[in-house]
Amino acid sequence: MIDRYAVMLCGGSGTRLWPLSRALRPKQLLALNGKQTLLQQTALRLARHVPAKHLVTVTHDDHKFEVKGQLAEVLPEAVNGVMAEPYARNTLPAIAWAVSRIHLQSPNAVVGVFPSDHSIDNEDAFHRAWLAAEKGADLGYLTLLGVSPTEPATGYGYIQPADARIGQENGHAIYEVARFVEKPDRADAEAFLTQGYLWNSGMFVFRADVFMQLLTEHQPEIAESINKLDSSNIPEEYSKLPNISMDYGLAEKARQVAVVPVDMAWSDLGSWDSIYQRNDKNRDNNVCQGDVLALDTQDSLLWNTHGLLATLGVSNLAIIQTADATLICDRGRTEDIKQLVTLVQEQKPELAELHRTVQRPWGHYAVLEEGVNFKIKRISVNPGASLSMQMHHHRSEHWVVVSGVARITNGDQEITLKENESTYIPKTHRHRLSNPGDVPLHIIEVQCGEYVGEDDIVRFEDKYGRN
Repeated sequence: MIDRYAVMLCGGSGTRLWPLSRALRPKQLLALNGKQTLLQQTALRLARHVPAKHLVTVTHDDHKFEVKGQLAEVLPEAVNGVMAEPYARNTLPAIAWAVSRIHLQSPNAVVGVFPSDHSIDNEDAFHRAWLAAEKGADLGYLTLLGVSPTEPATGYGYIQPADARIGQENGHAIYEVARFVEKPDRADAEAFLTQGYLWNSGMFVFRADVFMQLLTEHQPEIAESINKLDSSNIPEEYSKLPNISMDYGLAEKARQVAVVPVDMAWSDLGSWDSIYQRNDKNRDNNVCQGDVLALDTQDSLLWNTHGLLATLGVSNLAIIQTADATLICDRGRTEDIKQLVTLVQEQKPELAELHRTVQRPWGHYAVLEEGVNFKIKRISVNPGASLSMQMHHHRSEHWVVVSGVARITNGDQEITLKENESTYIPKTHRHRLSNPGDVPLHIIEVQCGEYVGEDDIVRFEDKYGRN
C-alpha cells in the first residue's frame, strides 16, 4: 500500500491581485471564486487523496496563525502539519524542508507538492492525473502535472513532452520531459499551442527518497542546511538557504523527469482578468462582487469590499475597491499591476503590506482613523483568547468595551469591564486584554502619543510565541 503525503505551498504575496491581496494577506488566504479561501479549497481537494494527518503546509511565519485558523475551519487534523518559514526562500527550500520531515517518517513515501492558490474545476481529472503521476514516481521519476493549454498565455512556463511514453495510468499518458521553457513571448506561445506543449502548473509528485537523493546530488548546500534544521536553529540555518525555485534548482537538472498531461479546468488565478474569467457573469457580462451598482457598464470586473461601488458608461475595466485603496485599470492590463505595486511600495508602503483590517492569532483589529499623534482602532478578541502582556514607550491607550466582557491587566490591577465601561492605560504600563467569555469581545481603542506605530510594542509574555 502506498504511503501518501501532500505538501501545500502557502507562500508568496500575490501582488498582481493588489489591492485585495497584500503581503500580510496574500491571495491564497482570500475567497476569490467561492465562499472558501483558495487555501481551504486546496486542503479539501488534497484530503480526498491523502489522510489529513499527512497534509504538510509550508507557509511564512507572518501567515502561520491565519493559515492554522483557516485549516481549523475545514480540516482540523491538518493544523498540526503547518510549518512556518522564518524567511521566504522560494519553492525549493520550502519543499526540501517539508520532504526532509516526511523522509524521516517514511523514506519510501510518495509525495505530491501543490500550490495553495490555484483553482481546479475538474477535480476528478486532477485526481486521476495525480494517480498517474504516482506511477511515474514509482519508476523513479520526478513527475509533474502539465496542464493542456487553452490559450497562448505568456505568463506561464511551458513543458515540452518527449515523443515516447514511459507509461500510462487511469487514461493518462506519462512522458519524459524534453525541455522546460520559461515564460515565452506571444509568438512562441501561439506556436506551442499547436506543438503539444503544456503549461507548467508547479505541481510535482515523487518518492521522498528520490527527492532527497536529487537534492544531495544537485543542491548539496541546501541538503546540508536542511539536514541540520531542528527546533533550536531554524532561523539561523534557514537564513543560509538560497532563493531558488524547484524548477531551476532541481527539475531542470535531474535526468529522470516526467510529465502527465491533464485537462482539469485549471487557473493559477494570477491576475484580475483570470478572476474575471473564472466567475459567473451577469447579463451585461460583468462580474460583480459586493455592493455594486453598474449602469451602462459592460465586460467589467467590479469587486467591492467596503461602501458602495457605482459605475456609469464604462466597459472592459477591472475596478477593485477596498477600505483604503482603489484600483481602476483596463482588463487587458491586469498582468502589469506588479509595476503599479512597485510604485505603491515606494510611496505608500503600508498599503502594499496591510489592509485596514489586520488578522491576529487572537482575533483582528481595524484602523478606523489615524492622524498626527493619534490612532483609533476597533479590536475584536475571540472567546478565550488574549493579547500579549505588553507595554508601549510612546503612547497611552483608552479602551471602551462595545460588547462582550473584557478582563484587563493594567499595571498591578486586574479588572473586568462590560459593555459601555472603559479604562485608561498609561504609557510604559504593562497591560493585557483577554476575553473570558464565550462570545467575541469588541472594544474601541484610542491611542495618543508622540508615536503610534505598530512597532512600539514590548512583549513580556505571549501564548502564541511572538517576540
